[in-house]
Amino acid sequence: MARCDHCGNDYDKTFDIVRGDESHTFDSFECAIQVMAPTCAHCSVRVVGHGVESEGTIYCSAHCAQQEGVTELTDRV
Repeated sequence: MARCDHCGNDYDKTFDIVRGDESHTFDSFECAIQVMAPTCAHCSVRVVGHGVESEGTIYCSAHCAQQEGVTELTDRV
C-alpha cells in the first residue's frame, strides 16, 4: 500500500500524478486538487476547470479577473 502525499492515508488504491519533474501519490481526487490545482488570484478558490490567465496569473473566471482590473485574458481551453 502507498501513502497519500496530502492526507497521509495508507490506502491500497492510490494513484500517481506526474507533472513535469513533479510526482505525487494520492488516495482521492480531493487530495490531488488541494495539492496540484492552482488558486484563483482573486477569490482563492481552487481552479479545477479551465480558468483564465493574464500575464501568468490564473483566475477561476473572467468575472474574478475583471474584479482585479484585468482586461486582456487568455482562455485556458
